[in-house]
Amino acid sequence: MINQSERKPDWLRIKARQSDYFDETARRLACRGLHTICTSGKCPNLKECWSAGTATFMILGEICTRSCRFCATRSGRPLPPDPYESMKVADAVREMKLRHCVLTSVDRDDLPDGGAAIWKATIEAVRTANPMTTIEVLIPDFKGDHPSLELVISAKPDILGHNLETVRRLTPGVRSKAGYDRSLELLKRASDAGMVTKSGIMAGLGETTEEILETMDDLLAAGCRIFTMGQYLRPSFDHLPVSGYMHPDTFGYFRKEALAKGFMAAECGPLVRSSYHAGEVMQQLKK
Repeated sequence: MINQSERKPDWLRIKARQSDYFDETARRLACRGLHTICTSGKCPNLKECWSAGTATFMILGEICTRSCRFCATRSGRPLPPDPYESMKVADAVREMKLRHCVLTSVDRDDLPDGGAAIWKATIEAVRTANPMTTIEVLIPDFKGDHPSLELVISAKPDILGHNLETVRRLTPGVRSKAGYDRSLELLKRASDAGMVTKSGIMAGLGETTEEILETMDDLLAAGCRIFTMGQYLRPSFDHLPVSGYMHPDTFGYFRKEALAKGFMAAECGPLVRSSYHAGEVMQQLKK
């Protein structure tokens, strides 16, 4: 199931070509000073997605107040939020003609509401400027603050995502401040409020098959309906090492298990990330 060699296997070789849309996507983001998790998180799918004219917007700046041991996003003391960011994102979505918009953010534990008010403003700005665009969000845990979560829910995104990242046993060593049960509680509250919820984990951190299946059960019990799982890739030697590489066939097994257990949709594969092919998943849910 797991290839424990330090050398990346052939199935992780990225073959996507760079199209003319890549430079255009980069220009549209740069001219507005917008950030993306594509660059911040060193996503392996950046070339494919940008070449297709899509990107995952990262609001509230590019510096995170947390320092999770798997994540490439910069950590430290963030700058004050950009008061015009919501409108900039909305304008970019309109110019890029996105049918499905994915928003994420850094953790902003320095802000009283964790940035929830800006989350709400951004969702509403995107919807006002792009009424035909569906909106998916990948939110932080807001330190478990319920009013902050309710602010985001009140903006009614089409999909509300929050990642567990890993199995219960490994969480303390992988996520700097987030908790497994806190994340499940967030998903449960959002699901109970009528949100279509989504969550994902990474393979290659030392988890077992049984733990992955148990995590699926925990997510389903929390009302989560969309599941993703991709291969963890070490951003640098300062981050957690890869315990092994999962074969595509094994990812396929877990996808089948997720669907059999009751998830509405499941994306599992070596290069799958939270927002990878998110628009296609949205179209599946509409059928």
